[in-house]
Amino acid sequence: MYRKASYGSELDQLIQLLSKLPGLGPRSARRAALQLIKRKDSIMRPLSTALAEVAEHVNPCSTCGNLDTSDPCQICEGDRRDRTTICVVEDVADLWALERSGTYRGLYHVIGGTLSALDGVGPDDLNISPLIERAREDLVTEVIIATNATVDGQTTAHYITDRLKDSSVTVTRLAHGVPVGGELDYLDDGTLTAAMSSRRPF
Repeated sequence: MYRKASYGSELDQLIQLLSKLPGLGPRSARRAALQLIKRKDSIMRPLSTALAEVAEHVNPCSTCGNLDTSDPCQICEGDRRDRTTICVVEDVADLWALERSGTYRGLYHVIGGTLSALDGVGPDDLNISPLIERAREDLVTEVIIATNATVDGQTTAHYITDRLKDSSVTVTRLAHGVPVGGELDYLDDGTLTAAMSSRRPF
């Protein structure tokens, strides 16, 4: 007769928390928890310290939405960034993906998701209004829309374009290299580089 495995309450809580992470189901969470326990000194305790430090010191940038220990973040404050362009992304993971490719040296704006009627996500639920304000600043000449090539991503891109049609900025969209249905965080650096260099008016 099959009997459910029994863990101590602390271990059970650890497994439940790990199983909430993307890509980790209950089995993977159990294996991860077991590895952490077996390697307390080399992984578990340093990880615990790092998590506490991140929870204490890392926050969203009030300007662009990036995650950093400083506000404004290092990208917004960087003196070597091109301040004439703002690249709009859905999530911080997309920002990191573009930074990893090294193909873009301008500023960013994280809107925090996409418009979705099915999920009840409207313009007021996203970080779009501050983007419109930033785009109207004197130095900004181009807004690059780098939302994912999904239906919701396209809808969001059209909405942002409509909001910016009365401004003097040029609105462009990532082009070649981003497949329909693709997400930036899963693309390789070469694909991201091709997409950024081949952007076109939207």
